[in-house]
Order: sequence, then C-alpha cells, then structure tokens
Amino acid sequence: MRSPIYVAVDTPDLAKALALANKVHNHVGGLKLGLEFFCANGHHGVREMMKVGLPIFLDLKLHDIPNTVAKAVQALNGLEPAVLTVHAAGGRAMLEDAKAAAGMNTKVVAVTVLTSLDDGDLLDIGVGGKAEDQVARLADLARSAGLDGIVCSGEEVALARRAWTDGFFVVPGVRPAGGAMGDQKRAVTPREALDRGASILVVGRPISLAENPDMAAREIEATL
Repeated sequence: MRSPIYVAVDTPDLAKALALANKVHNHVGGLKLGLEFFCANGHHGVREMMKVGLPIFLDLKLHDIPNTVAKAVQALNGLEPAVLTVHAAGGRAMLEDAKAAAGMNTKVVAVTVLTSLDDGDLLDIGVGGKAEDQVARLADLARSAGLDGIVCSGEEVALARRAWTDGFFVVPGVRPAGGAMGDQKRAVTPREALDRGASILVVGRPISLAENPDMAAREIEATL
C-alpha cells in the first residue's frame, strides 16, 4: 500500500513540477495538482506529470452552476484523475451532476471549509457558528448527494469520520510538529490527521520547499 501522503505540486513551472515529483516519488502516494499548475499547463501538463507513475489528485475546486460543472468534469475525464475536487457550497444539484459526470475511477470529493479560514472568516462571509459546524453540514450534504468524500482540516476529520464511516477524507494543510503554519489557520500534524481518520494527507511546502524534498517526505512518512 502506498503512502497516504500526496505532495502538493504548487508551481506553474512544469520542469520544476516534474523535478519535484521525480525526487519524491518513492516516498509519497500521489501528486496534487491545483489551479496554479493547471492554469499554466492544462491537460498537457497533467499528462506529463502522469508519466511519473503516481496517482493524480486534480484539485480544481470546481464551483459553478450544475450544467457548467458537469461539462467541466466531462472535459477532465480523459485525464482519469484519481481524485477531483468540487466546492460543497455549490449545492446539491451541482454535487450530484459532478459525480454523475465523473469517470468510474475518479473519486469526487467536496471542499467544505478551506484550511486558511477560521470562525471569524466564516462570519465575514455570512456563515455563523464554528468551522466544525459548517464542515458537518456540508459533509452531510456531500454524502446525501452521492459524493465519495470531503476535504476538511485535521481538526474536523474525526467528527466527519464518525458520521460517515466509509467516506473518503482528504486533509490538506498538515504541518510537521514545529513547522511553520504559513497561511494555514486550522492545521494538525500528519500523524494526528491520520489517527483522526484522514484517508490521504496533502503536504505542500514542508516538502516542496525543503532543501532535500525526498528526505523531507521520508521524514514525514516515518512519523506515520
């Protein structure tokens, strides 16, 4: 079984992305490609990254009217991503259409509350209560809409796992003990996230910006 660590390849530079992927491919379970990479490199870039031989997590956080999202998902099916993200806030119809449009081998997961947000940020956009309350509401919506799982922080994953025992839980923004938080406001260590019920862990800068990315990946893997 491969490592649950998916390294976030957050760069528009395809050559740098490939270099990072090839350095760490023995000690991670997959590659997470987000908007920064996809907007610069598109389908061609994803196909080049697939040559590394690792599963691809396409983190595009699609959010639009149901028909538009469904057509976008269909346009991505040729890439056969292992995991694809949509925003849970898009609503039930959008979530249902996204899942119906996805390929059989793609897990569609709904982003609940970004790990860069806290309770105060949610209040700013009109969402009352705590982040964990919003995650619980959106997780229930994603489950009832037929999705495979959700994206949430390590602070909420245990609660979500208890309510959705067979769900697929992506936990981004994890940070090794003592590591810099950067723009993350709700983060835990990789070990804590896994113990609380994470299916996969998304790790970015602690690996990608390390002097020796392979060693950094190995050290995180060793804690699991």
